[in-house]
Amino acid sequence: MPELPEVETVRRGLAETILGRRVVDVVVTGARTVRRTSPEAVFDGLMGTTPIAVRRRGKYLLVMLDSREAVMIHLRMSGQLLWLEEHDARPSHTHVAVTFDGERRQTLAFVDPRTFGEVVVFDPERADVVLPELARLGVDPVADPFDRATLAAIVRGRSRLVKPLLLDQHVIAGIGNIYADEILHAAKVHPEALSSRLSGAAVTRLHTCIVRILDDAVAARGSTLVDARYVDLMGESGSYQTRHRVYGRAGLRCLTCGRGILRHLRWSGRSTVFCPVCQRLPGGGRGQRAIRITP
Repeated sequence: MPELPEVETVRRGLAETILGRRVVDVVVTGARTVRRTSPEAVFDGLMGTTPIAVRRRGKYLLVMLDSREAVMIHLRMSGQLLWLEEHDARPSHTHVAVTFDGERRQTLAFVDPRTFGEVVVFDPERADVVLPELARLGVDPVADPFDRATLAAIVRGRSRLVKPLLLDQHVIAGIGNIYADEILHAAKVHPEALSSRLSGAAVTRLHTCIVRILDDAVAARGSTLVDARYVDLMGESGSYQTRHRVYGRAGLRCLTCGRGILRHLRWSGRSTVFCPVCQRLPGGGRGQRAIRITP
């Protein structure tokens, strides 16, 4: 699933392409993609409107329209937004296509083979009814003020394993499995460490690494993995995957210390990779849950 850096890259691409351009055609062929409303509601809500702002909250894209309505787009597992020229063939699994006016007509295509993604046109004043999950999102470490004190309040106020805490979108919005692994490794924090027991120095390192790694990943236009599902609006891959230290490298030697063999944890369907040398669990104990560990 695209995470904060990938979605932010797409947001910037949308801001460069669609703002100030009027919608002249809307084609909706995927009922599941617009399941919260209907194909007719998406057509009626978009046709003739002009995007005036593009925002992001966590992994959610929000396009504000001059009609005072908004569009929420969530890519989820396999969704892509692609910018097509007038004579480009629309890719397979294009479920929503929005065409804009201009010197040449260009189309924004929502492509999603697995159909977990969504496109919703909604009234922002009714967001709590139509999209209640938006109101429940936690702090966005790129879009919101996010200083060390903010993170310290989050970890000190909860006694949870730190990896699931980073993944909890109600606490910190936008971090997923890729960047949680990379952040914890860079901060030298074990994924099973209890958040409430992190030392002051560990909290400082964790905050520094959240900010640095997310900023660096945005600058690199995100991470494109071997499935190549994530690409930017122009179909180009990100490059941050070339800087991954642990994600996807279980069983290999640690690039940071050169001594540890990266190990693999799994719980609740989530996979985690860490270095047992760089990321020691304080006290040498185990976390609160039974977790299968493999080399």
